[in-house]
Amino acid sequence: MPQTKPWLTFAEWGKKYGAISHVEVLGQHIIVLNSVKSAVDMLDKKGTVYSDRPVLPMGGELVGWKHTLGLLPYGDRFRQYRKNIHQIMGNRAALDVYHPIEEIETRRFLKRVFSNPEQLQTHVRHTAGAIILRISHGYEVKENNDPFIDLADRAMDQFSRSTAPGAFIVDIVPFLANVPEWFPGAGFKRLAREWCQDLKDMVDVPYKFVKEQMVTKNLWRYDHELNILQDAGIAPISFTSNLLEGRTTLSAEEDHMVKWSAASLYSGGADTTVSTIYSFFLAMTLFPDAQKKAQAEIDAVVGPDRLPSFADRDSLPYTEALVKEVLRWNVVGPTAIPHRVTEDDIHDGYHIPKGSLVIPNIWFMLNDPQTYTNPSQFNPERFLDNNGKDPEPEPRTICFGFGRRICPGLHLADASVWISTAMSLAVFDISKVIEKGVEVTPEVDHTSGTISHPKPFKCSINPRSAKAIALIQQDANY
Repeated sequence: MPQTKPWLTFAEWGKKYGAISHVEVLGQHIIVLNSVKSAVDMLDKKGTVYSDRPVLPMGGELVGWKHTLGLLPYGDRFRQYRKNIHQIMGNRAALDVYHPIEEIETRRFLKRVFSNPEQLQTHVRHTAGAIILRISHGYEVKENNDPFIDLADRAMDQFSRSTAPGAFIVDIVPFLANVPEWFPGAGFKRLAREWCQDLKDMVDVPYKFVKEQMVTKNLWRYDHELNILQDAGIAPISFTSNLLEGRTTLSAEEDHMVKWSAASLYSGGADTTVSTIYSFFLAMTLFPDAQKKAQAEIDAVVGPDRLPSFADRDSLPYTEALVKEVLRWNVVGPTAIPHRVTEDDIHDGYHIPKGSLVIPNIWFMLNDPQTYTNPSQFNPERFLDNNGKDPEPEPRTICFGFGRRICPGLHLADASVWISTAMSLAVFDISKVIEKGVEVTPEVDHTSGTISHPKPFKCSINPRSAKAIALIQQDANY
């Protein structure tokens, strides 16, 4: 099994063996899917059989991510989590109530980038965290060094590393989970203990913040965990406060359900959109023609006197196509989290044994030259009607996963990426950095892990005009 960028090796298997490949690792059957059809036929159409998750000794059991929606076994608790999340973001219309939050936090993002463009990646992370924390826990982040944002950053990096296939020896030899930390080769146990505490803090501290605000009225308190003074008055409306409203006492199971549902929403939204928005800036640096076309459309439809809003979305088809291309060109979850088969199945003549892991190679599905012309090129036009030629397949039906394991926050992620793209293009020109008179072309390279990010790169970000500066500097308040 490949350790680095497994999606590339899986793609080679697909070319050699076809859409469905099989490998056995120490008795564990692993099925790799390299086509959308095979993924839909198995993971969508046979969802009752293909929707479980594997036991991941490092990330799931030792660190504790098995309690979040992404790694939760298929069953009643899983369905309740999804029901909780679906109630507030099950479709685009349900998200209308959160549009002001996304627009205001994105305005604040523009200000940060204008003031300090060299810290682009930090600003992207801060804004993604600010949006999801406001929605999940009603918490308004601090301008700098917010403790919740720092927690989420740390924990999500650990999630990606601890759940990468075969990254730790304990994932291959599970009985090693029982050896003590001092045992030779058991350094993973110390890591797991530290990462488990970070995850616990990420889940418990924001939840405690909501509960205290709901219980205590008009009091100030000093939070020793966060080292900040908090207004413990009436809690802002949020996903968590809605689930807790009117419930004076909760059973241990109900408390667990609310806390981890909220943590699943928070952790799912705190890292994935970061990768997509950061890659948008990379794409605009490398493909200036696409940037200019989107800016011309925004200028014509929105004009120079205001920023784009969600109300403009349907009137900006090229910008919409550009967002689709960002999602296709930068695949956030290249191999997704494996599905697990709960009973023997015969599929397309193949015997799929119970307990098999099924990995959809989403990266290849979105980079298959049989589906997408010149897939390495960033080309929004592929999603528009061109001279009677049909658009290429919609990437949003692929990039968020399949079947009953599809990302429940996909509409929120899509909205966050769209508003960040539209507002940034309206006011900024994004280009290559010039060092000692020479243009520096960023390398397109991505980190390995369950969630993949573009590796850090340099770009130049400048306001487009004096009017753009005035728009950036407008107040952005709730």
